[in-house]
Amino acid sequence: MQVLKLNMGVIKYGIATAIFFLILLVSADVVAQCPMCKAAAEASLNSDSKVNIALGLNKGIFYLFIMPYVLISAIFFIWYYNYRKQKIVSS
Repeated sequence: MQVLKLNMGVIKYGIATAIFFLILLVSADVVAQCPMCKAAAEASLNSDSKVNIALGLNKGIFYLFIMPYVLISAIFFIWYYNYRKQKIVSS
């Protein structure tokens, strides 16, 4: 019975994590740039070139922004899973 409770907890945590990342991926475009990056992006938008640096720049900034949270979440999940596993074994 304890194994079933652990699996349900892991499933609930997994669903919550999936919903969180889905919201992050579906959310509106993030426009957080330093002034220099913003100037370069605006210049690329105003130019007639086919390459749009601004979109790639925003995706790169978003990627750099989200990675620490992904790593911290993964570490917490591993710690929590091992903690629950030890608690079940000791009971």
